[in-house]
Amino acid sequence: MNLKDIPTCELVKELEKREGVEYIIVAPYEIEKFQVEGPMILLKIID
Repeated sequence: MNLKDIPTCELVKELEKREGVEYIIVAPYEIEKFQVEGPMILLKIID
């Protein structure tokens, strides 16, 4: 199985189930400000 063949939405669904993952949805035209403390990786996914 090649990860490139898996749709982004399916990858995100799997990641959100993992320990240490915080899942936040920002709706279209909604503005959110985040204050974070690292270490962290932030992914912006538009799908």
